[in-house]
Amino acid sequence: MSLESKEQLDPSLTDSFEGNDRHGPLVKVPLELENESSTDFRQFEATDPCTPYRRIHMEPQEKSHTNFKQFVIKKLRRSCQCSPTKAKNMIFGFLPVLRWLPKYDLKKNILGDVMSGLIVGILLVPQSIAYSLLAGQEPIYGLYTSFFASIIYFLLGTSRHISVGIFGILCLMIGEVVDRELHKAGYDTAHTAPSLGMVSNGSTLLNQTSDWICDRSCYAITVGSTVTFMAGVYQVAMGFFQVGFVSVYLSDALLSGFVTGASFTILTSQAKYLLGLSLPRSNGVGSLITTWIHIFRNIHRTNICDLITSLLCLLVLLPTKELNEHFKSKLKAPIPTELIVVVAATLASHFGKLHENYNTSIAGHIPTGFMPPKAPDWNLIPSLAVDAVAISIIGFAITVSLSEMFAKKHGYTVRANQEMYAIGFCNIIPSFFHCFTTSAALAKTLVKESTGCQTQLSGVVTALVLLLVLLVIAPLFYSLQKSVLGVITIVNLRGALRKFKDLPKMWKVSRMDTVIWFVTMLSSALISTELGLLIGVCFSMFCVILRTQKPKISLLGWVEESEVFESMSTYKNLQTKPGIKIFRFVAPLYYINKECFKSALYKKTLNPVSVKAAQKKAAKTKITKETVTLSGLRDEVSLQLSHDPLELHTIVIDCSAIQFLDTAGIHTLKEVRRDYEAIGIQVLLAQCNPSVRDSLACGEYCKKEEENLLFYSVYEAVAFAEESQNQKRVCLPNGLSLS
Repeated sequence: MSLESKEQLDPSLTDSFEGNDRHGPLVKVPLELENESSTDFRQFEATDPCTPYRRIHMEPQEKSHTNFKQFVIKKLRRSCQCSPTKAKNMIFGFLPVLRWLPKYDLKKNILGDVMSGLIVGILLVPQSIAYSLLAGQEPIYGLYTSFFASIIYFLLGTSRHISVGIFGILCLMIGEVVDRELHKAGYDTAHTAPSLGMVSNGSTLLNQTSDWICDRSCYAITVGSTVTFMAGVYQVAMGFFQVGFVSVYLSDALLSGFVTGASFTILTSQAKYLLGLSLPRSNGVGSLITTWIHIFRNIHRTNICDLITSLLCLLVLLPTKELNEHFKSKLKAPIPTELIVVVAATLASHFGKLHENYNTSIAGHIPTGFMPPKAPDWNLIPSLAVDAVAISIIGFAITVSLSEMFAKKHGYTVRANQEMYAIGFCNIIPSFFHCFTTSAALAKTLVKESTGCQTQLSGVVTALVLLLVLLVIAPLFYSLQKSVLGVITIVNLRGALRKFKDLPKMWKVSRMDTVIWFVTMLSSALISTELGLLIGVCFSMFCVILRTQKPKISLLGWVEESEVFESMSTYKNLQTKPGIKIFRFVAPLYYINKECFKSALYKKTLNPVSVKAAQKKAAKTKITKETVTLSGLRDEVSLQLSHDPLELHTIVIDCSAIQFLDTAGIHTLKEVRRDYEAIGIQVLLAQCNPSVRDSLACGEYCKKEEENLLFYSVYEAVAFAEESQNQKRVCLPNGLSLS
């Protein structure tokens, strides 16, 4: 509730603000606040100068005291009750496809869904094969992953536009885990040995005829599927317990920095394929630097054929990708440059016999059909459980943020918990079919949206394209060079690396976010992806604490002919009230910044401890000069105070920006009030939110009869301070006037 502005008040109130009138102001007092529509205001005039100041009074709502045991029992009964309607809603909620598919508008949506599904499927074929190398897997497993993810998200997802499938950052994280476990198991990590029937680059395979012995490729996908299973379990658990709030700790600046830093690691891991080098994959802290050291030490072994192929593919892909983006508004569909390059490179490698003549590294035999399902290796779970945590958080954070972004853009809603279920089962179920971790991907989602996608049905069309490749076309990629796949992976990093162009704008908007971006990016690139993410989260939380530890502090001034008080350091031509200082602290008041609050308050107003000490010193030495009074000190006192205490009689603390108090904050306010009252200065609190008021009441900041120290607005507190000061000047204990 607001008071009337100065120009709307009786002139006597204006005079009382200036201290020229001894009559009380004309004020409107609400007699009933519970029903605003029936609020009755009655005017009264404080004709007696000793009349107490009339204040706004608000009646708090009565809190219901619910028994915790009864509350739990009520919740359990509601959850355990079963009815046909509730069962139907649960099934339809878990399988959103049952809700929207029967209402599908065939004429309106089918063309856009088919077109977008076809184009995304065509783009996914080369990307799935390329990202398989990044994950340390054979090409066939990347195709499996994209296929199953598209089908499952069609059934469980609530976003109509996002494309769920293989994602570069997660592939990098999976690849690091796979290489570590291969090294622990004693496999040769310097070469990628294909599975049965595939072309080998010289590494020795184990016995391939025994079903119970797993070769390198088999063990790699076992590790990948096991960590994928664990990540999916974590995501489903987070959806079940509704702990999606974890993603709030991953700010936009943090995620952007993490993706950019991981992009440098991806680029580094693919550089060896562009040069045709067979190098061990570096893991752990500083793997990026270690990899480049290995590359430069072996640069003389570069395969010239692979290098020329890489340069030619870069010269084709980079310009065409830029043209696709530049003319995306005019093109009905983006040009499938990647697929064209893959087909052309495969034909050139096959008919030119590049592998036989120049020993280029090729994809090898890609089998058709599906392998029998196989459960994850439960014995690996203890060593992979921690790795799956970071993978699951990144996966669901990117999926949920993209789904909410596109839902808001197109005017529909998504359910965050259902999205976590969807992406969780997109990992759990495919982990039994030789797949690795998936999530939504921004680049493919943008393509899907721009080509007319209307519903999740486009995912089925994408899956059909991948199914055609898996059943028929896959073996035709036998002669495809790995350098081409490496180029495709690197070219798709353009979006993440372009984030550097946004840094000047980010710096202008928020320097703290820019610092968080740089710290996360550098730690993700130079240390490791998992530790980089952890460092970024810890640093961003430290920045939040730092902001509250050193918050903005200001004295407020009055905007003439209004009820508004604002910062004097921000705005010009603000007026001050004689004898009153208004202090604003823009942060919660708790144990970390309590000393900052106290020191800033003392510095902006005056230090009551110093004043009290000067009073005692003056009394002790019996100084005959102007002595300490309750109003303050004169300039002759040796202590140099920044304000004249003779005029300071009230300090108003604007609590509007104080979100909460802890016990240390309450104790600090008590201490400040006690110190100022000791030298005759009253402390008033204004604009406390209900949470702060409850904390003050529980902390016994003031007694029941002292609740007049809390005000609903700064304007009200200032008016009270002026009125009480006027009464002190004109009223004596015996009812005699000073005049």
